[in-house]
Amino acid sequence: MYKKKDIVVKLYKSLVRPHLEYCTVAWSPYYSKDKDLLERIQHRFTGMVPGLKNLPYEERLMELRLRSLGERRVRADLIEVYKMVNGNSVMSFDRFFNTIPMEEHEGTPRTLCEVKRNRL
Repeated sequence: MYKKKDIVVKLYKSLVRPHLEYCTVAWSPYYSKDKDLLERIQHRFTGMVPGLKNLPYEERLMELRLRSLGERRVRADLIEVYKMVNGNSVMSFDRFFNTIPMEEHEGTPRTLCEVKRNRL
């Protein structure tokens, strides 16, 4: 098996990671056991890269210039909220967040107050 580091990372990014991240904004795992299960797949992959097996997981990620799947889920969530705030998402901002009207709060026209639960 051909295991040159940059080729293996490209294969992982194009063939494996998309399956792990498919629609994570909609179904993002809630339980830590589910998050750990997904992260374990990337953990196992980084251990198979030649020369990195004995390094800690975080160092392997840095060496391969990868982020943990948890960090990537948080980033995807933040991007989706940004899209909702700016009206670029099919999901309505008001469906997920309560806001303080502008006359009650100086500054921006919308300020997050609280997250609504179970609104899908």
